Amino acid sequence: MYQMLDPSTLTVLITGATSGIGAATARRYVLAGARVVGTGRRTERLIALRDELGANFHPLEVDVRDKAALGAALDKLPDAFRAFNVVFANAGLALGLEPAHAASLDDWEEMVDTNIKGLLYTVRATLPGMVERGEGHVVFTGSVAGDYPYPGGNVYGATKAFVKQFALNLIADLAGTRVRVTNIEPGLVETEFSLVRFHGDSEKSGGIYANTQPLTAEDIAEQVFFVTSVPRHVNINRIQPFATCQSFSPFKITRG
Repeated sequence: MYQMLDPSTLTVLITGATSGIGAATARRYVLAGARVVGTGRRTERLIALRDELGANFHPLEVDVRDKAALGAALDKLPDAFRAFNVVFANAGLALGLEPAHAASLDDWEEMVDTNIKGLLYTVRATLPGMVERGEGHVVFTGSVAGDYPYPGGNVYGATKAFVKQFALNLIADLAGTRVRVTNIEPGLVETEFSLVRFHGDSEKSGGIYANTQPLTAEDIAEQVFFVTSVPRHVNINRIQPFATCQSFSPFKITRG
């Protein structure tokens, strides 16, 4: 019989745990018996998640873009939540859908600060411990936008291309350490993602998913749980889940 890892042996760090994929993944792990540290900037949501999930969920209010604050917060964790063997660097966002010449530079900088620098700070703060302990798993929330360009995806897609390549480079660096790396690269997923992208405009956000059956946060959480539960001699480099209603765009051709 194929032997999956016992989730009760896992201590998991999830960044961006206050909503969407992060919150769904926290629920998936805790309900399976794992210990989870969930980070985010919205304290009330973290507290609500702790009230829902109980003592195996530890809320950690911190902004992953603040390198010093992140390191200090992780250093103060209780002993039972310190030895991570799964780190899900999930915090990220898209802002705007304008073409590059009309986009907000502030939006661009916030995407770089969160999707790239926040992810780097998370990995660098947790990776040495996993290497020292001789086992662990780093999981990223990437995106199909890291492979396939679309109008208005300019910097968001570029940040996810960075995540994809960084994940592959980590795999090269970590050979022989028993630390695994996986990039989960979803297509159309309905969460608060588009609401954030359009700065709270629910009409624009809802239009993205109109008359479709997109993936859910729980769909992605299940895949994160699966890749971290296969035996430790198995590394799943990438998963790229699409909604069944989604496929590839034709080439854009300007005529005349």
